[in-house]
Amino acid sequence: MTDGTLLDTPSRLLGSPAAGSRRVASFDYVVVGGTGDLTFRKLLPALYYSHSEGLIDGKSRIIGASRSELSGDDYRTRVVESLKRFLPASDYDEDTVASFVRRIDYVATDATDPDGWRNLAAFLGEDDTKVRVFYLATSPDLFGPICQRLKEAGLVSPLARVVLEKPIGRDLKTALEINRQVGAVFEESAIYRIDHYLGKETVQNLLALRFANALFEPVWNSRYIDHIQITVAETVGLEGRGGYYNRSGALRDMVQNHLLQMLCLVAMEPPSHLENEGVRDEKLKVLRALDPICGQDVIHRTVRGQYRAGAINGQAVPGYLDEPGIEGESNTETFVGLRAEVHNWRWAGMPFYIRTGKRLPVKASEVVIQFRPVPHSIFPGYGNDKLQPNKLVVRVQPNEGMHLHLMTKEPGPGGLRLREAVLNLSFSDTFKQRFPDAYERLLMDVVRGNPTLFMRRDEVEAAWRWCEPILDGWEEYSVKPKPYMAGSWGPSAAVAMIERDGRSWHDDAAVGR
Repeated sequence: MTDGTLLDTPSRLLGSPAAGSRRVASFDYVVVGGTGDLTFRKLLPALYYSHSEGLIDGKSRIIGASRSELSGDDYRTRVVESLKRFLPASDYDEDTVASFVRRIDYVATDATDPDGWRNLAAFLGEDDTKVRVFYLATSPDLFGPICQRLKEAGLVSPLARVVLEKPIGRDLKTALEINRQVGAVFEESAIYRIDHYLGKETVQNLLALRFANALFEPVWNSRYIDHIQITVAETVGLEGRGGYYNRSGALRDMVQNHLLQMLCLVAMEPPSHLENEGVRDEKLKVLRALDPICGQDVIHRTVRGQYRAGAINGQAVPGYLDEPGIEGESNTETFVGLRAEVHNWRWAGMPFYIRTGKRLPVKASEVVIQFRPVPHSIFPGYGNDKLQPNKLVVRVQPNEGMHLHLMTKEPGPGGLRLREAVLNLSFSDTFKQRFPDAYERLLMDVVRGNPTLFMRRDEVEAAWRWCEPILDGWEEYSVKPKPYMAGSWGPSAAVAMIERDGRSWHDDAAVGR
């Protein structure tokens, strides 16, 4: 390691303004599971961008920790290779990379060995004035044991924090046990349960859209909104995670965390403030107000699906049962559709339609706010059935932005002709700057001690309390995943579920474009 002053180089590749007061306090960021895919694909690139923008001071260090016997130089070589692979070529700057890797080191640490933490303790030293972050990019069943080892090795300093990757358990029982074990070592204020969807710019913009604009909040309720749709579509399959995914499935992997968190931000009441626990308190109220889907309700209000062989963008892809890591038959769902309701004064009687799946035709995440039709048409020849209700589409990814669908008059003489037009707010066109990855914001928020975009213990447990009856109902009533062709929008039952209510999914063919 070199002198800290050599590390603190300003950004040349991004053209960012000086960090100024945004710079975080000195820290040691220990990534347990430092040789894993998440570390190289997401965490290190995110820290690289924060370094390049001048957010990290010269005394801060990044330490990879795993069982692999590597030297610091070996690890730094891997880091450089991964940055070349996962960064856009335009963002890879040789000088910035060189200064970044000088703050990186590696300590071989066996998470399961009681004596495996001594080298890490010796490396970190006894400096209690620096923020010390332990990012556990490991299997959830190791969260509790690792925290206990950290305590035994004397590594839990007054400014120590721990970051837990999702999923937090695979059901309510295991989630409660993980929270108990981690909570026995760290105070709740020092535990950061990360959901990277909450770090996405457009997801955060839901708060700004609702609470920084007087236009929407008065009509943000079941009196004016007919229904809300939340879609997270993926084109990818298992990406080498067959063993994990076959034990998990779409409900555990996506609905219990990502989609419920997005639903909370859409449905929550205005918090009195953004600091401290305001946002998380309101999200918890939404989770507790969700109408349970129990017993035979799972047959009518949920859809399970599993993809078969098909084609995406003209390229043939295998079916789920033919993916590497999947052996024999499997009832794991790769698609989930749900009809949820929030039982409170704002949303009573109004449905939320949720769907997520793998091997769908496009990669897209969006929230659709479908307003009610006008009560009476005054336009000759235009009954209410010809007037399209207003619709607000919040595009989370890709092509981040917001689209407001309105009825307007077509220009020209010869009568009054109406058509639907779209007011388009494209974030890339409006702000003309690089959109940071979700992890960039979240990793630095941990150092700042800002828990707003992280899940609290009671949030995780409330989400599991709502999801677990669905899992139990699928098992009790033998609800098998319905097949759907890769490249389609999931099982036909998902279409039937929403059409029974006289509604339809938003522009399936156009989602993500």
